[in-house]
Amino acid sequence: MTLYDLAVPTFLQMLKGLSVQLDKGLDLAKAEGDDLETLLAARLAPDMFPLSAQVRYTCYQATDAVAKLTGLTGPGRPEGDAPEALKAHIAAAVAFVNSAPAAAFDGAAERTITLTLPGDLVFEMTGLEFLRDWALPQFYFHAVTAYDILRHKGVALGKRDFVAHALAYLKT
Repeated sequence: MTLYDLAVPTFLQMLKGLSVQLDKGLDLAKAEGDDLETLLAARLAPDMFPLSAQVRYTCYQATDAVAKLTGLTGPGRPEGDAPEALKAHIAAAVAFVNSAPAAAFDGAAERTITLTLPGDLVFEMTGLEFLRDWALPQFYFHAVTAYDILRHKGVALGKRDFVAHALAYLKT
């Protein structure tokens, strides 16, 4: 298994699932006559990012990971919290991740990845450590938090919505 095999399908299936989940949330808000901005501003706790930011960070974690692992130039941090912008962020993330050729991941497991964060924090790790210990946990944290906010706001989502891609393996 290569880092491409782990990263690209994982990011793609979860981003596509997030798009469907967001659609369900927006559809429910519209059907109930709720303000879409209120849904997008919803959060689980006062010190957590709102739904809109969770969607943006999910997209960014996927594209940033692929960019760092491959040396490709990613789209950067998405901006804009309107429903149309969030859908466009997801679509752009899917397109970028999908465009990364498997060969671009050659040597990525051993490549040194340096993360510089606010507060003069610097992390240095291999590409494998970066994907396993940083990128995937960050990605899933924001994806599951977006899902949880939507559930908390009454959107009819279940585990099948979160792991819809796994239904391809269902044997009847």
